Amino acid sequence: MSIHEECGVFGVITPEQTDVAGISYFGLYALQHRGQESCGIVVNDDGLFSSHKDIGLVSEVFSDDVLSKLPKGTMAVAHARYGTTGGTNRRNCQPIEVNHQKGRMAIAHNGNLSNAVELRNELELSGAIFHTTSDTETIAYIITRERLKTTSIEDAVSNAMNTLDGAYSLVVMSPRKLICARDPYGFRPLCYGSLKDGGYVVASESCAIKAVGGEFIRDIEPGEIIVFSEDGLVSRKEHCNTKEKKLCIFEYIYFARPDSTIDGISVHKARFTAGKILAKAHPVDADIVIGVPDSGLDAALGFSEQSGIPYRIGLIKNKYIGRTFIEPSGRLDKVKIKLSAIEEVVKDKRIVLIDDSIVRGTTSGRIVKLLREAGAKEVHMRISSPPFMHPCYYGTDIDSEENLIACHHSVEETAKIIGADTLGYLPVEELSALSEGGGFCGACFDGVYPTKIPLDTRKDRFEQRLSEKK
Repeated sequence: MSIHEECGVFGVITPEQTDVAGISYFGLYALQHRGQESCGIVVNDDGLFSSHKDIGLVSEVFSDDVLSKLPKGTMAVAHARYGTTGGTNRRNCQPIEVNHQKGRMAIAHNGNLSNAVELRNELELSGAIFHTTSDTETIAYIITRERLKTTSIEDAVSNAMNTLDGAYSLVVMSPRKLICARDPYGFRPLCYGSLKDGGYVVASESCAIKAVGGEFIRDIEPGEIIVFSEDGLVSRKEHCNTKEKKLCIFEYIYFARPDSTIDGISVHKARFTAGKILAKAHPVDADIVIGVPDSGLDAALGFSEQSGIPYRIGLIKNKYIGRTFIEPSGRLDKVKIKLSAIEEVVKDKRIVLIDDSIVRGTTSGRIVKLLREAGAKEVHMRISSPPFMHPCYYGTDIDSEENLIACHHSVEETAKIIGADTLGYLPVEELSALSEGGGFCGACFDGVYPTKIPLDTRKDRFEQRLSEKK
């Protein structure tokens, strides 16, 4: 069991008709690490929406033939999904498209609402019929409801934010405007940049802006709404500073790409810092430091620099296998397919093994076993996050404490279970160093939740309800 984040969002607006689908394709490619279940693009061609969405990786869903059939346009919104609420099926693919009395809308969402159950109950009692099992459709309904009562789509988004609670970074497209909004806590990242032709791009991470040849401008502030149109850019801040900032600290530890910058902080630097802290908190006599690809590599470099123990590449990742690859026989060890140890590097060595987290412990145990089979003399595991002790309700698929090894075993017991000689976690009191003192959410580590705990925390909480209606 490994940690997954919900998704990545992307949007583009240009002054003239162009291949916005192609721009979105490369943007999604850069955000593929945030979601491998499904993806989609909706193109706006002078108010006419055309879309393609399906289950699979970006390269699988969008062939040359598919992209060529999407028209040129001046706007597009796109999404790469890993579902923390709702099952893996085509109906849950995003962006979600809505037709209503005042026009059309497409919406892409990253995060999880903490009041989704209450909102959905209210909407269904008022006559709403849901076709998906994701929080995003709830958001779409509320924005649509507000749009019917307001004179602009941006007012509708602002009014909807009075009702929504929890994590949501949104990209919303109407026939004439592209709007992005970040929840007042700032749980999930969102930023924007400029294109050479005078257009703009919005993305979950700055790496996607760079991937399409854009220039990063800045992060969108928690609570901020930005409206892009042919009249330019307008920033609305009526929801800013209404809540204490709570960016998910796991963005720095694992979710984001190391070449991204989030809220002014380099992801690579944050992980490097975590490694240095680990070396101070849990020193060990060893011959080499190695990292588990990919999110353990930067922390391994930091551990090596602080400790003086040489950094080596001891594990190789099969880059042609996604996180959701199919295992036909059911008998093969997935870790051995994804990773292999370099025997010449690890044989007869005392190794410090750096990884980003331990959830259930199964994967960590298999990696330790892999190194021992390659001849490692000792394996000392160091984790660049604190122990997972609590569920996350804001977009990470930890919905209970049942499978969290740290909830049921001490550090020493966990080390024995995974086969490591020693085990050390990042001290929870050191988390603030990763965000350079900025506000963050570490509720999965310390149990301090910024919002009310949801009534129903199951990932499949809407699946049974939808099936009963069929």
